[in-house]
Amino acid sequence: MTYSNSLAMSRHQFASRNVSNVKFRSSKARTLGPVSNTVILIVLACLLGLLYLTQVTKTNAYGYKINNLQQQQQQLAAQHDDLEVASARLQSLDRVASSAPAKSLVAVAPSGSVTN
Repeated sequence: MTYSNSLAMSRHQFASRNVSNVKFRSSKARTLGPVSNTVILIVLACLLGLLYLTQVTKTNAYGYKINNLQQQQQQLAAQHDDLEVASARLQSLDRVASSAPAKSLVAVAPSGSVTN
């Protein structure tokens, strides 16, 4: 007997005539029950809530940084204005002393004192 004949005979030994060798699966697919669905939905909602909270806290942290930087900017602007006023005050004395009308003034010595 050849190899192909032995294979053909072994097939015929297990299968009878008019019998199908194909097994059919049941058409009913496995589905999750209502309890499993609700548990999964609750877990997903919790995960979405945690994601939302992490994003909100990051936004708040950046808000605090921005607020601090704005306060620092206001303080520096006020300090700048004060320094401008002080600079103008100090430069005004030199400008007045070096101006032409100030140079044309004559120094006066005290001539005497007034007594009562």
